[in-house]
Amino acid sequence: MRDSAALAAALQELEGELRQWGLWSLEPPSAAQLASEAPFCADTLAFEQWLQWVFIPQVNQLLATGASLPGPCALRPMGEQAFVHLGRRQTGLLAVLARIDRHASTLVD
Repeated sequence: MRDSAALAAALQELEGELRQWGLWSLEPPSAAQLASEAPFCADTLAFEQWLQWVFIPQVNQLLATGASLPGPCALRPMGEQAFVHLGRRQTGLLAVLARIDRHASTLVD
């Protein structure tokens, strides 16, 4: 599987994991929340909100246009902190985040 196809599949899997654990929101954040300049919008969004409303759509858009990613990802370390409340249930989420990190690193310009 090409890295871009593998990354797209991992993004779909991430959505499934977020939905499975009740971390997928039906209500989008406000424009002000999305305008944050902090890494991961950490001052305005929960990590799962950032994944859903910022990361997944932006990476899917880059993949659809064939563009390179702007830099490597380091999602798993953030996920380890953000999803600690899930206990062992975080295992699947962290595995997907690690795959995304790995596939994305091969698509950086």
